[in-house]
Amino acid sequence: MSSFKQRIMIIAGEASGDLHGAHLVKAMRALNPHLDFFGIGGSALRHAGVQIRVDNSQIAVVGISEALSRLNAIHRALRLAKQDLRKIRPALLILIDFPDFNLRVAATAKKLGVPVMYYISPQVWAWRSGRVKKIKELIDHMAVIFSFEVDYYRDSNVPVTFVGHPLLDDMGTKPGGKKIEDLGDTGFLIGLLPGSRNSEVMRLLPIMVKVAEILSERIEGMRFAIPLASSVHRGLAEEIVQGARAKLLILPDRLQDVLSEAKLVVTASGTVTLQAAMAGTPMIIVYKVSPLSYWIGKRLIRVKHIGLANLVSGRAIVPELIQHDASPEKIARQALQMLRDGNMLAEMQQQLRGVAQRLGAPGASKRAAEVAMNLLSRDVVGNE
Repeated sequence: MSSFKQRIMIIAGEASGDLHGAHLVKAMRALNPHLDFFGIGGSALRHAGVQIRVDNSQIAVVGISEALSRLNAIHRALRLAKQDLRKIRPALLILIDFPDFNLRVAATAKKLGVPVMYYISPQVWAWRSGRVKKIKELIDHMAVIFSFEVDYYRDSNVPVTFVGHPLLDDMGTKPGGKKIEDLGDTGFLIGLLPGSRNSEVMRLLPIMVKVAEILSERIEGMRFAIPLASSVHRGLAEEIVQGARAKLLILPDRLQDVLSEAKLVVTASGTVTLQAAMAGTPMIIVYKVSPLSYWIGKRLIRVKHIGLANLVSGRAIVPELIQHDASPEKIARQALQMLRDGNMLAEMQQQLRGVAQRLGAPGASKRAAEVAMNLLSRDVVGNE
């Protein structure tokens, strides 16, 4: 094999995309070690050997109002990404989710003749379906992680491959959960999962702490664990939980341990709901954004559910408490009902096992890497 290094630009604007991107980079290097990666990402991509030009913590946002507050940082990152495309002319551009930013970068790549692979599709099936037209114009190949996404692209003649969900690879390589002894071993353990962005944690963790306080008053000996994502500043979480009237501990990067031991988790919406589903851990999904973001989203989103566990199953198998319903009192009431009803928890666990079965087989990163390598050789076959 030639030692000539092909340069590949990769952009992952959020924590989950950073992790999946890192697995993709490793899978691609297993197929061809002479690949050089640079772009936008976080700690996972950096540890995978990617030259990080902009840390994604500067640009990750939730909702319209937060995006407005980060406009300067987002515009700087966008300018740099476009400059890198023009200067370096990579052999391939890989985009991971983060569509409002990534599709703008794709437009520049298209003008320069740089092939573009999109890994982990924008949720065009949930809102702003008109983006499919732009994707058709700008993207050479979609590598999607949900089987139901294929039809959305095939119907518009967009080259697409279903690769499966990369979380299945993560779950298969991680050891079983380690017992959480820091909080003692008596009473229920409840997981509090406030999200992977600082802004989410600022909005949701204070609510979750109040939930913990209410539950502690109702059930003796309850323990609460926060498996803080690496993308979140620990000091922020520590400040929020300081003085809480509950047995509560921050456990950075111990999500799997918490999911393995928890009787129930209260979680932000997003990829973590699929991780909980694959662990068979009952959950309550909570979602709260600024009033402006909620008002806009309510008029644009056209799906019944926001939690990926519910979206994949096609029905509400876990409760969702959204915006005004995401109050400490309502969340605590739902949690108490579930904790006191063993049949409800057992039935939910059974339904969650069905979610995992719908995600496809392990090997998503390897299959996505094969799509990318085919693009590098300009030998992609569409609509697989």
